[in-house]
Amino acid sequence: MSVITRIEITHHQLPLDPPFPASWDPKPRTMFPATIVRVHDDAGHVGIGSGDAMYGFADFASYFIGEDPLDLDRHYAVLSNVAFHSGRPWPMDVALWDLAGKIRGEPVWKLVGGAGDRVRAYASTGVHRSIPATIDVARRAIKRGFPALKLRFGRPSIDDDIAVVKAVRDAVGAALELMVDCNQGWRMPWDTQPPWDLARAIDVAHRLEGERLYWIEEPLHRGDYDGYAELKQHTATRIAGGEMTREPYEFRELLARGCLDVFQPDCVCTMGISGLRLLAREIAAAGKIFTPHTWGNGIGLLANLHLTAGTVGAPFIEFPFDPPEWTTARRDYILSHTIEPDADGWITLSDAPGLGIELDEAALARTKSEQATFS
Repeated sequence: MSVITRIEITHHQLPLDPPFPASWDPKPRTMFPATIVRVHDDAGHVGIGSGDAMYGFADFASYFIGEDPLDLDRHYAVLSNVAFHSGRPWPMDVALWDLAGKIRGEPVWKLVGGAGDRVRAYASTGVHRSIPATIDVARRAIKRGFPALKLRFGRPSIDDDIAVVKAVRDAVGAALELMVDCNQGWRMPWDTQPPWDLARAIDVAHRLEGERLYWIEEPLHRGDYDGYAELKQHTATRIAGGEMTREPYEFRELLARGCLDVFQPDCVCTMGISGLRLLAREIAAAGKIFTPHTWGNGIGLLANLHLTAGTVGAPFIEFPFDPPEWTTARRDYILSHTIEPDADGWITLSDAPGLGIELDEAALARTKSEQATFS
């Protein structure tokens, strides 16, 4: 049996020129941060994870040093306690699964269940563009092989948001499934705008009925269980959410109350691979869709791909796509190769042990920082 000997955490920042004007963030982003977690064992294996900044995790590292790296249930219990007391430590869980795969010589998608090795990606936009420019993005998504496209709300007028959706639907017809992200579930720390109330969400859902959306995402605050349950009575369109919901009991409340059709927890932000591999099966057993949020770097995307493909699968999974401001080169600057879907939008995972991560050590050296922030 090997034991964990060391946990190494480094921060990195890629300068963004031009800045990235994320639709969910009032401040254009001048940096793209990444935190890399490496878990070493005494046999020379190194597990890699990424996600939250992991500030302060050094205070808890001693709970893992000297422990069996394959005791994943034990580690999940400790990390769940850490998450209650101090931030979101789930990059550590991702690194432990990568380490377990390397020790066992198996890919993570097999370790979590082996249900499959590929998922089809949907294009997820991040920038508010004019109608002609958004139509151009949609056409490029079709040419790239994506089966679906997610558009972002948050312009000064809801009429402008809805006009963009209508124009894209008119332009592409049935060539793409369309989703809309209302971004009402959470806010950046400095954004004090209140979320929509139920009446506003119902009105927007009704106005979008004719656009044949695959889902409407986060039209209410993440904790508005009563509102979500009521909204479901007013629209036939699927309702999605849960990307920043944290606790297992919160997801079970959303399930029990019939709040969501589509659940989107991200394993680098919520419950890790350890927790979500179980939750994914609960969601699928209830007849709902599990398809994680993946708007982070390529390590987070890989972790969610292995989790989803290996457990319950998904109609498709999020793939950030909004050139020129957001590209795979920017997203995957920490990796030796960008992650790309094939000509039909599929991402197929390899049989490489763990998550199949290959870090670009030169890029990590160039971008090393004392912090992991967006500016």
